[in-house]
Amino acid sequence: MGLVAKTRTTLEMIKWEHSIFALPFALTAMLLASHGTPGWRTLSWIIVAMVTARSCAMAFNRWADADLDAENPRTRSRAIPAGLLSREFVLGFTILTGLGFVLAAAELNTLTLILAPFVLVVLLGYSYTKRITRWSHLVLGLALGLAPSAAWIAVRGSLDPRILVLTAAVMLWVGGFDVLYACQDFEHDRQVGLRSVPQSFGIPAAFLVARIMHLAVFGLLVVFGYLFHFGIAGWTGIAVAGLLLAYEHAIVSPRDLRRLNAAFFTMNGVIAMTFLAFVAVDVWFRR
Repeated sequence: MGLVAKTRTTLEMIKWEHSIFALPFALTAMLLASHGTPGWRTLSWIIVAMVTARSCAMAFNRWADADLDAENPRTRSRAIPAGLLSREFVLGFTILTGLGFVLAAAELNTLTLILAPFVLVVLLGYSYTKRITRWSHLVLGLALGLAPSAAWIAVRGSLDPRILVLTAAVMLWVGGFDVLYACQDFEHDRQVGLRSVPQSFGIPAAFLVARIMHLAVFGLLVVFGYLFHFGIAGWTGIAVAGLLLAYEHAIVSPRDLRRLNAAFFTMNGVIAMTFLAFVAVDVWFRR
C-alpha cells in the first residue's frame, strides 16, 4: 500500500473527523478560562493535544480490539481485520501520537505535563473496560469529558472546580450515546462475553438509561450556565443543545436503530459546535 493510501486508511481508522465531538467543549473551557482567547500559541497546542490524544486512543482501541473486530460482522471490515494495516503499524502510530500528546502537554505548562500520563491511562485503559464492566460507556465518556478540564488547566495552570461540571456533562453525554451505540452489538457482545448496558439489561432498558443520562446532561449544563453567569447567548446555547438532544432521541427507538449513526455522529457534532458558538458569543459580549 502506498503512502497516500496508507495515510487515508489511517485517518479512516481513527475517524479523525470525529475529533469535533470533544474539541468544541475544550475550546469552550478555553474561552471561559481566558475570558476570550488565550493567544495563538496556547490555542495551537491545545488543538495539537486534543487531536493527538484522540488519535492515540482510537488507534490503540483498534489495536486492542483487532481480534474482537474480526469476529463482529459490523466491524470486521476495519483496517486491521481487513488486512489494510498491520498491528505493528497501528501500535507504532499509537506510540507516535502518544508522544505527540506529551510534547503538546509539555509546551502548555508544568501541570499539563504532570497530568499527561494519567490522561493517557484513561484514554488507553478504556479499550479493556468492556471486558470487565458493563459501565465502560462512562469510562469512554470520561475520556472525552476530560477535555474541558484539561483545556482550562492549559490556560490557567490550575483547575477551577466549576469546570468539572462541564466535564461531568460531557461524560454523561458521550456515555449515554455509547449506550445507544452498543445496542448494535447486542447479539455479538452476548455471544463473546463482552459487557455493556444493553447486553446486561436489554435494549429497551438501555434506551431508558441513555435518556436518564441525557436528562442529567441538560441539568448539568443549566448548573454550568449559572456558575459562569451566562447571558442570553449562553442560555440560548443550552436550550438549543437540550432541544437537539431531545430530537436525537426522537429519531431512534429500541425497535428502529436505522438512524443511530446519524444521531450519534452527525447530530452530536452539531450539538458540540452549536454550544461552542453560543458560548463564544456570550463571552464576546461580556468582554
